[in-house]
Amino acid sequence: MASFGYSSTAHRDAGMPDPAAVPEAYEGVLWRRTLAYFVDLCCIGVLAAFVWIAFVVLWVLSFGLLGPVLWFLFGLIPLAYHTLLLSGPWSATLGMRLFDVELRSVTGERPGFLQALAQTALFYLTVGATGSLILLFALLNRHKRTLHDVLAGTVMVRRFPVGWASNPNPWGR
Repeated sequence: MASFGYSSTAHRDAGMPDPAAVPEAYEGVLWRRTLAYFVDLCCIGVLAAFVWIAFVVLWVLSFGLLGPVLWFLFGLIPLAYHTLLLSGPWSATLGMRLFDVELRSVTGERPGFLQALAQTALFYLTVGATGSLILLFALLNRHKRTLHDVLAGTVMVRRFPVGWASNPNPWGR
């Protein structure tokens, strides 16, 4: 196993690689994450179109009685998309995989379902409440973490070098 070297015990104890010692872990994460989200929006749009067709059929068959329930379920599509993929084996949505970034817990482990759910829900709440301005928070810290990452205890890192992806404990914890 490669040693990623740490310049301080704070980063080692937190489980995240130090940006000074392993800059490639965070290199290009912000722009890759942004482009990945646009890809994810397209994927969610395609998924929503298929679900919409099924929901229209159910709405008609129920004479409109299922309307409120179907609208609520339709609104959960983005939450389910992000949560299920972030808690999955790749710790990344389809867009994130395309741009070689993945979500990790601050301990270096893959996020569990509840942590992925918290991260996703916090994303939609903070971005919706601030008109996306809260995303500027990522420019103010060395780990390029957004506020929803900090609150959920997650960090977005590059998937490369390949050793990180194949090593179940990439930061030596």
